[in-house]
Amino acid sequence: MEYAEGMKHFLLVLAMAVASGAFASEPNTLTDEEKAAGWRLLFDGRTTAGWRGIGKKEFPKNGWVVRDGTLTHEAKGGGGDIVTEENFDSFELVWDWKIAPTGNSGLKYNLPNADRNIGCEYQMLDDDGHPDGKRGGRLHQTAGLYDLIEPPADRKVNKVGEWNSSRLVVNGNKVEHWLNGAKALEFELGSEALKELVARSKYKNVAGFGVKKAGPILFQDHGDEVVLRNIKVRVLK
Repeated sequence: MEYAEGMKHFLLVLAMAVASGAFASEPNTLTDEEKAAGWRLLFDGRTTAGWRGIGKKEFPKNGWVVRDGTLTHEAKGGGGDIVTEENFDSFELVWDWKIAPTGNSGLKYNLPNADRNIGCEYQMLDDDGHPDGKRGGRLHQTAGLYDLIEPPADRKVNKVGEWNSSRLVVNGNKVEHWLNGAKALEFELGSEALKELVARSKYKNVAGFGVKKAGPILFQDHGDEVVLRNIKVRVLK
């Protein structure tokens, strides 16, 4: 099945499931419909299985905690960035998150070097309260491709402390960022358009930045509190 047809099927199943109440009320679970569509959990709500500190073999001993069904980075808790033990090439990822006041975090993917915390970043930010959201404008704000592509000005970002739902699609070289059910942006890895943006960005001297490469998924420790749950992935053929 082509990706477009598969996506139409998935959205139809999703709409029917929501309408019928088929989606489980408990976070960090999968419905039968999701399992059939190839989804699996990257966080089970109880353990940090499948995750490690970047550049390390084990999960950080401080900073990151499992609490009340969430994976939480505590403010100024240390620990560093965390990555999946598994590498991903073409995939679809969804996750729920909320940020503390003046908080900053991000999800990174397509890392040129799996042991360095540099890669394409889906920004998660208190856009109004964190200085980076003002200094960098929308290039540094929620759902943007950090320092490269702005998200729409009219995107729906829930209030600080409330849950947001994000989605990332990496299908071959095509990438999409979604926020709360709406597409925020799209681009193509390795394209001339992206190369031009990279050349004007903080990543201009990073070898291989923006070129398609399989690798881990990273959640950022930026020193602030970020709370995560419902982290789900499915591999795209």
